Amino acid sequence: MDATRPFDAASSTTPPQEPSASGVIAADREALAARFAALTEEVGHVVVGQREMVQGLLIGLLTAGHVLLEGVPGLAKTLTVSTLAQGLDAKFSRVQFTPDLLPADLIGTLIYDPRTHEFSPRKGPIFANIVLADEINRAPAKVQSALLEAMQERQVTIGDTTYPLEAPFLVLATQNPVEQEGTYRLPEAQVDRFLLKLTVGYPTRDDEREIVDSMAAGSESPSITPTMSASELVGARRVVEQLTLVPAVRDYIVDLVQATRDPSRYALDIAPLIEFGASPRGSIALARAARAHAFLAGRSAVIPTDVKAVAMMVLGHRVTPSFEAQAEDETAESIVQRVLDHIPTP
Repeated sequence: MDATRPFDAASSTTPPQEPSASGVIAADREALAARFAALTEEVGHVVVGQREMVQGLLIGLLTAGHVLLEGVPGLAKTLTVSTLAQGLDAKFSRVQFTPDLLPADLIGTLIYDPRTHEFSPRKGPIFANIVLADEINRAPAKVQSALLEAMQERQVTIGDTTYPLEAPFLVLATQNPVEQEGTYRLPEAQVDRFLLKLTVGYPTRDDEREIVDSMAAGSESPSITPTMSASELVGARRVVEQLTLVPAVRDYIVDLVQATRDPSRYALDIAPLIEFGASPRGSIALARAARAHAFLAGRSAVIPTDVKAVAMMVLGHRVTPSFEAQAEDETAESIVQRVLDHIPTP
């Protein structure tokens, strides 16, 4: 199938097919997966490399899960998010978080009209499909609290009125792990609201050579063609939710998460390294992300490989290392890797 050809059910000549065990016609699922392959290709016209980051963002889009991007400046985090929004033909807004940012700057405020002697709401940049929270750890606690309500409840309160946020709604946040001056550590409750945390690394030598060549040519950044609408994304999410998750894979997901809380139960000698393990929200997130990964790979059912592929980005920010772990230079990622290496794959 041509990944760049839009799927048109009305013009399709494919004979009718019976729904699969997951309740989704295979041809429809494959056509939707092709649309996302086309979206990835369009983003690749602007962003060189960073394929893992793009795939992680797509998983977030398919699961309605917020994504936290962590990496040093200059790795195309902002460019990738804005380009992805263009490919989705979705409403996009960017908020540059600063220490003097106020909640009203994010969610909006009430404006007094002297002619009518009434207050009317002026909605802030949070009212968009994709919100880029740039350098999120620079915002003070009040702003973080306002953002937390939007992330968790998909709604915003201005004055005495609560306004629902239009679906799809997704917060894609970035933070710089190097500079600490003028930053505020994100509360654990808020970090846990991010379905995924993606650690963005440097490009490969070949990718960086391509970046330099494109900049030397002096050409403008190419525009991309939208491959789907925001409403079609919501439909794709329903398809992902119906992918088969067999009991053996479900047990594998539960064992991975349980092993971060009670490692001795699995004969894993890392209990002194863990202050807090992943909560049940981690199990839910791991199942959702594994379904999205299977969908992007063209499968109708989740296999253990899908779980392993997303486990680090789902659990890495949900495990809190102890002081002993920090003294031994153990990180949350290295602890999660030990769990992945130890728990038997079904």
